[in-house]
Amino acid sequence: MIREFRADDIDSIMQLWLDTNIQSHSFINRKYWQDNFAAVKEAILQATVYVCEQDGQIQAFIGLSGNYIAGLFVSKDFQSKGVGKLLLDYLKSKHNELTLRVYEKNNRALKFYLREGFLLLESDIDENTGEPELAMMWKD
Repeated sequence: MIREFRADDIDSIMQLWLDTNIQSHSFINRKYWQDNFAAVKEAILQATVYVCEQDGQIQAFIGLSGNYIAGLFVSKDFQSKGVGKLLLDYLKSKHNELTLRVYEKNNRALKFYLREGFLLLESDIDENTGEPELAMMWKD
């Protein structure tokens, strides 16, 4: 079930954010994610966030600022089971255009977004991590 974020989701969401970032971005020192935890927690409370949950367990969430997908995070146990696509399709039903940025080395995410119809716009370097990052866009 997809639903809007509730304030009492924050601890589960943040643990999922931290675990997934460390797992998916082994090319970035885990300290980077740990050091940004508090700032991201504050930003999430200001963003539009949808969660996918089943039996009271949050399987994934997606954060949005306008048409920009700030992040899509799927629990390790639910990856490659259609949960990310479900959340993305939900956003596509509400928006005519979506943009995002993905690390070039995050092959799994890059393949996912390409498969879901996102097009590459440009490549640059993320100032915070020094890693190559790709800007992508989807249009209805």
